Amino acid sequence: MAERQVRLHIDQPLRPGQAVALSEGQANYLFAVMRLPVGAPVLLFNGQDGEWRAEVAEAAKRRGVLVCREQVRPQVLPPDLWLLFAPLRKERTAFLVEKAVELGVRRLLPVATRYLSGDRFRAEKERAHAVEAAEQCGATFVPEVCALQPLEKLLSGWDGRRLYWADEALAGQGADWPGAPGDPAAILIGPEGGFAAEERERLRVLPFVTPVSLGPRILRAETAALAALTLWQARFGDWQ
Repeated sequence: MAERQVRLHIDQPLRPGQAVALSEGQANYLFAVMRLPVGAPVLLFNGQDGEWRAEVAEAAKRRGVLVCREQVRPQVLPPDLWLLFAPLRKERTAFLVEKAVELGVRRLLPVATRYLSGDRFRAEKERAHAVEAAEQCGATFVPEVCALQPLEKLLSGWDGRRLYWADEALAGQGADWPGAPGDPAAILIGPEGGFAAEERERLRVLPFVTPVSLGPRILRAETAALAALTLWQARFGDWQ
């Protein structure tokens, strides 16, 4: 069985012959953890230029240089799908971010709701989790991770795309997801304590909101997010 190559996300342009300087953390990972020698292949992506095969040109404990050789895959974007979610407790937010990247989303938008029970959202930390997930799953794109903002503020400035609201009150009803492949869309998952009555009333009257069911049982927030993403991808996304 062929050995799996190391993949690394780089915030630099990628083109033939391009020298890529590594950060201290990246050098430590490649040369101390993975123990790659000079000449070893590394797959690189930056979210814009596809995936490239590079080789280790210089290797040291705290620095290193890779040189791009050839593009091995073109840039591939996930469907234009956003995930809105209330941050969860401890490592559960990291789990949600990781799996959302694997399932395929374009943007992650944490929202503050009345019954928000999660820890303070750290966008940079969750961005790092998104990068790690993209490196592991073979994606060439890392979703944008937005700062936490109030749900009402986000809804007031909404761009009109269809917003599927995973409404726990519909548990046990049929899963009717109107829409068409290629349509921009977003999914809203509530907090662990559910939406407040006034938030539910607000969502019900917005013309761009479509309440949907996620099956016969009430799901935990992170399970609901993964179920909703899976249902949408199977109907309208790049799983077809």
